[in-house]
Amino acid sequence: MGTIIMIYGLLAIFLLISLIKSKEKTKKAFKVAGKGLLKSAPSLLAVLGIVGLTLGILTPETISNMVGAEAGFTATIIAAVLGAITLIPSLVAFPLAGSLLRSGATVTTISAFITTLVMVGIVTAPMEIKTLGKKFTLMRNGLGFLFALLIAGIMGMIL
Repeated sequence: MGTIIMIYGLLAIFLLISLIKSKEKTKKAFKVAGKGLLKSAPSLLAVLGIVGLTLGILTPETISNMVGAEAGFTATIIAAVLGAITLIPSLVAFPLAGSLLRSGATVTTISAFITTLVMVGIVTAPMEIKTLGKKFTLMRNGLGFLFALLIAGIMGMIL
């Protein structure tokens, strides 16, 4: 709770500084941010709705069985593949990861999901192939997947 108060306090201070420096630029920044929020709101709400429904339908025991310690390395591979395939913003992925951890998922599994989500792009691969070439895209995604599993294993050992 203290961290949240500190963040909002800093936000208020910097907003005040921005207003003092230039009211016009601050208003312009709020307009740009508002447009960005409106543009991304539908996809964010859809993802949050799916996450909410999933967590509402699946019990913590089910989640623990699917991606918990009992599921073993298979759960980590499945989470890594899901992370590589899905295309959701990190802003949504991190709260989802926190919810799954609280529901019984392992750090290794969640680390594999988040890391492949960021490092591997199956959905964006066709566009990347057109721009950077097939060999580069396959090499980058393959190495990204392997390193994501390595990072997940290290995270599981550390945490």
